Amino acid sequence: MNASEPPTNWWDWHLDYKDAGSALSRRLAVVESRTRDAVDSAPAGPIRLVSACAGQAHDVLGALATHSRADQVSGRLVELDEGNVAVARSALATQGLRNIAVIQGDASTTDLYEGAVPADVVLLCGIFGNVPDIDVERTVRNASRLCAPGAVVIWTRHRRPPDLTPDIRMWFEQSGFQEVAFDSPYDQSFAVGTHRLVQDPLPYARGLRLFTFQ
Repeated sequence: MNASEPPTNWWDWHLDYKDAGSALSRRLAVVESRTRDAVDSAPAGPIRLVSACAGQAHDVLGALATHSRADQVSGRLVELDEGNVAVARSALATQGLRNIAVIQGDASTTDLYEGAVPADVVLLCGIFGNVPDIDVERTVRNASRLCAPGAVVIWTRHRRPPDLTPDIRMWFEQSGFQEVAFDSPYDQSFAVGTHRLVQDPLPYARGLRLFTFQ
């Protein structure tokens, strides 16, 4: 975004979810599927999930609403927009997902994840296309600070030129993750990456800023 462009209205941004044929809805279907897979593959027992810039919680709702292990999942969704927070809280309560809290605040800093990490599933969706490339790299290289051993991280990014997804995949590999899947269907307007942590995670650290929205 340049200085002449108005800031994104994140409430209006979610309206594309109402169009089943939109790129956002198609991306959502992939994220939901990969999140269900991550929950399926988690070891027996409680599962921790965190989501940064969680919006109206569509990713989590679609993945867990009918999942057989939903009752085992606790977590924290972090979202800045007040209206989106209210929608997410209401929707999660309606679906009976009461072990997942929605926190209003700045998801770009590690402080708001304290007490919710290390997590078994980490969602970094809707972020990498809205921050500088250097912030994408910083987030990837510090993602394991939010992770339990063996955790799965799911991320999204558009593929408009110059396509950053090859670099993102490389940064995850260099940071101790192994790629589980890379989904870029349709016209390749979006990609969904899924990576599993296969090395020891970096220690959690308070006060670390991962990214700044443009």
